[in-house]
Amino acid sequence: MAELLKGVPVAKALTEETAKKAALLREKGIVPTLALLRVGERAEDLAYEKQIIKRCEEASVALRLMVFAETEAEEFVRCFHEQNNDPAVHGIMWFRPLPKEIDGEALRRALDPSKDVDGCTDGSLAGVFAGRDVGFAPCTAQAVMEVLHFYGVDPKGKRAVVLGRSLVVGRPVGMLLMHENATVTICHTKTENAAAIAREAEILVGAVGQARMVAAEYVNPSQTVIDVGINWDAHMGKLVGDVDFEVTEPLVRAITPVPSGVGSVTTAVLCSHVVESAEKLNK
Repeated sequence: MAELLKGVPVAKALTEETAKKAALLREKGIVPTLALLRVGERAEDLAYEKQIIKRCEEASVALRLMVFAETEAEEFVRCFHEQNNDPAVHGIMWFRPLPKEIDGEALRRALDPSKDVDGCTDGSLAGVFAGRDVGFAPCTAQAVMEVLHFYGVDPKGKRAVVLGRSLVVGRPVGMLLMHENATVTICHTKTENAAAIAREAEILVGAVGQARMVAAEYVNPSQTVIDVGINWDAHMGKLVGDVDFEVTEPLVRAITPVPSGVGSVTTAVLCSHVVESAEKLNK
């Protein structure tokens, strides 16, 4: 039976550390603040928002929650620029995708990289790829690394395979692993023999966005499997990952569950980024 790499203890430890840092800032009159902008009432946005609210309370991060109707595009953009220019705000995030009436690409370009706590700007991504301290890594990609660190999985010298090449997870987590001296292969939909490549990995990250795609032929007994996927399986009536947990769990050394795995850590990373931004902006 594989070791279960649960996200809750990782998130708890990171949140406690973040709260201590936030308390030190508050003693100096600096309140770490996240501006969160939402358009409409999508169920997935509301669920994630609820998690963020809870985590901000635990991490002693102030939250400015701003909600707009889909008809309030101009108001949304105006509010974004106000938060972007407000020195009391240390992080900005909005739920995506935005309505077509709002130019999300223009907002992404305009966002101050120092406030880009979810790692979506070109500046943040350049920092991730170049290994420079600019902006922040995407929260989910960083959450993968936090899980590995917490459970003592050192990427140094290991063969790591990332399934997926998105700018949200796949490519950035590949770079983060490489910065910690793993030898990284990124597989995607055009990769030939992806299962055989994945089977050689000591660390396997599933980030393809396809329910239970990673099955027995992808894994080996010495492998640590990190499942980033969040997929709703209507037939099973529950959330499942990109990794077929029931099939692969008996075959690997360690694995993250879905739910209660990497996703549990993402909001803790978000809050840690806000506090780190506040520290940098007030040096």
